[in-house]
Amino acid sequence: MSGTDGGDGTPAEGPGRIGDGTRAVRAGLPEPVKYEPTLPGPVFAAHFHLPGEPTGPYTYGRDENPTWTLLERAIGELEAPGETGVETLVFASGMAAISAVVLSQLRAGDAVVFPDDAYQALPLLHEQLRAYGIEVRTAPTRGDAQLTVLDGAKLLWIETPSNPGLDVCDVRRLVRAAHEAGALVAVDNTLATPLGQRPLELGADFSVASDTKGMTGHGDILLGHVSCRDPLRAAEVRRWRKIVGAVPGPMEAWLAHRSLATLQLRLDRQCGTALTLAEALVAHPDVSGLRHPGLPGDPSHEVAARQMRRFGSVVSFVLPDRAWADRFLDALRLVDDATSFGGVRSTAERRGRWGGDAVPEGFIRFSVGAEDPEDLIDDVLRALDTAAKGDPADEGLAGTG
Repeated sequence: MSGTDGGDGTPAEGPGRIGDGTRAVRAGLPEPVKYEPTLPGPVFAAHFHLPGEPTGPYTYGRDENPTWTLLERAIGELEAPGETGVETLVFASGMAAISAVVLSQLRAGDAVVFPDDAYQALPLLHEQLRAYGIEVRTAPTRGDAQLTVLDGAKLLWIETPSNPGLDVCDVRRLVRAAHEAGALVAVDNTLATPLGQRPLELGADFSVASDTKGMTGHGDILLGHVSCRDPLRAAEVRRWRKIVGAVPGPMEAWLAHRSLATLQLRLDRQCGTALTLAEALVAHPDVSGLRHPGLPGDPSHEVAARQMRRFGSVVSFVLPDRAWADRFLDALRLVDDATSFGGVRSTAERRGRWGGDAVPEGFIRFSVGAEDPEDLIDDVLRALDTAAKGDPADEGLAGTG
C-alpha cells in the first residue's frame, strides 16, 4: 500500500467522507423504492415508448439504457468521489473505449503519442490511425520518456503501470507538460482501477479502462469505460459510441454493476497477495527481472508510491528459457494458464507466446487472484521447484547411448 491510505487498504479521508469499500458497495444505486430491488434488473430494450416529442433520456437502445446509466454513475463515483461534473460512458470492450477516445479526438494531420510498451493490441490502432493520416509517435513508459516526443502532439496516451512490463510514469509531470504544450492526456488505468489510482485527480483529461479485468473481476464480462470532466469532450466520445454502435449489452452492464460491490474486497486481497508473492520471489535463484510496483526495490516504486493507492494484482518475472517457463506453467495447480488479468482466479502465461511484446521467451505475467495467500505461494514455489528439475523425458534420453 502507498502512504496515502489509512493502513487497512481504505483511504485516509476526513470526517464525513466514506471509504472505498462503502463507496463500491453503494455506488450508482438508485433511491430505494419499497418492494423493489436495491439494484434493479437489466433493462432489455431496443426502443422505448415515445409519444410526442423525444425529450426524455431514453429513446433508442443504441443511445442510452437505464442499466448503463446506473453503471456509469457508479463508475463515475469511483473515478472521482464527491464530484458531480464527471461523465462516464460504458462500452462493449476496453478496446472500444480506447478507440472512442482516440478516434473522437484526432483528425488527419494531428499527432498522437503512445507508449511503445503498452497493451499489444494498440499497434493495430496505430496502423489504422496512420491510414487516416494521423502521425503516431511512441516512446517507453519508464523514465517519462514520452515527453521526448510530445512536441506538437494533440493527444498523449499513457498506460501506467504498463502491461506487461509494469513500468510506471509520473502522471502529474506528464499531464503538466502535455497541457503546457496544448495536448490532451488520456490514461489507461486498467491495471490499477480507480481504487488503485485516479487519473482525473492527477490531472488527466480522460481515464480509460478495460473493465473486463479488475473492475468486474470474474473473467466473464467484456466491458470498458471512459470518464472525463469536460462535457464537450464527453459529448464527442458519446457521439462516437453512437455512430459505431460500440455499446454493451444490458446484461453485461448489470453484471458489471453487481461486481463493483466487491471491488475493494477483491483488490485488497489480490494486491496484498501479489506483494507477498513478489517478496517470496525476490531471492529465488531461478527468477530474474522480477517486477511489482509495491516492492521497495522496484524501479517504479518511488513514483508509484506518490500516485497509487494500491499497487495492483500483477507480478511479472523471467525464467531461464521458454521450456523452463512452460514447465512452470504446467506444474501449477491453483493457477490457470490464461491471458488477461485482474480476476479472482489466479492466471499466468508465458507472454512471449503471442508475439508483439518485447519480452524474453521466459517472461511470465502472473495475475494474482483471491485464493488464500499461503496456498497460492506454496503452489508457485512448488511449481518453480518442479520446473527446475527439467523434463524427465530429457533426463532419460541423456542417460542413453
